[in-house]
Amino acid sequence: MTTSRKKPRNFDEQFKKQIVKLHESGKSQNYLAKEYGIDVSSITRWIKQYSQVRIDSDTILTAQHNNYVLYQNKLNQSFNPPAPNQAWTSDFTYIPIGNNRSVYLCIVLDLFSRKVIAWHVSAHINTNLAIKTLETAYTIKKPNNHVLIHTDQGSQFTATKYHRLLDQYNLVHSWSKPGYPWDNAVTESFFKYMKKEKLNRKKFTNIESVKLAYFEYIEGSYNSQRPHSALNMLTPNEKESEYFLNN
Repeated sequence: MTTSRKKPRNFDEQFKKQIVKLHESGKSQNYLAKEYGIDVSSITRWIKQYSQVRIDSDTILTAQHNNYVLYQNKLNQSFNPPAPNQAWTSDFTYIPIGNNRSVYLCIVLDLFSRKVIAWHVSAHINTNLAIKTLETAYTIKKPNNHVLIHTDQGSQFTATKYHRLLDQYNLVHSWSKPGYPWDNAVTESFFKYMKKEKLNRKKFTNIESVKLAYFEYIEGSYNSQRPHSALNMLTPNEKESEYFLNN
């Protein structure tokens, strides 16, 4: 009797480079291995192959790459602000669409209500996706105060044009410590349960099917129907509405 062996997974160069970028932004190898179903040894090999530190007109180095730039964690795991539009978080995750291809979801989440106030899906994980998502969040909420926006130290969030947008909107940037995803635990938790509740139940074949499915999940289910223990079992929309009703 012979046992069938698992066919080894093949990853294209773009996927490998994106994993390396996530590692450079602060995600640990063990975290990436668990999140993406990759051997740690493969990630180590890709880092040796692709990891490079570059400075160009659009990117600045992060603290993990040099001793000259130090980004501060101003949020410091204060995940329960007293009002909306005081502390937002932003991050990316990947969604497989078959044939070793992936698309990327970027969100902006309000920590007060746990509401996803903006999201976009793209074939590329880059600064343009981060900017587009933040622009949508700002347009929807139009905050008149200095909102704290917390991210990791990925190149998408340290790019000069991303910081220009923060200055334009009078937003204050806060960064997770390198290799410490718990500094952005609420967003990581959203991605975890999103994939458990939605991604694991469906296989996608193109970006349009992903956009439709996540519109249905975020707007039709998560924000409006999913209660949170941290919100006294209110949904994100209910928590936000309750605040504005009483203030």
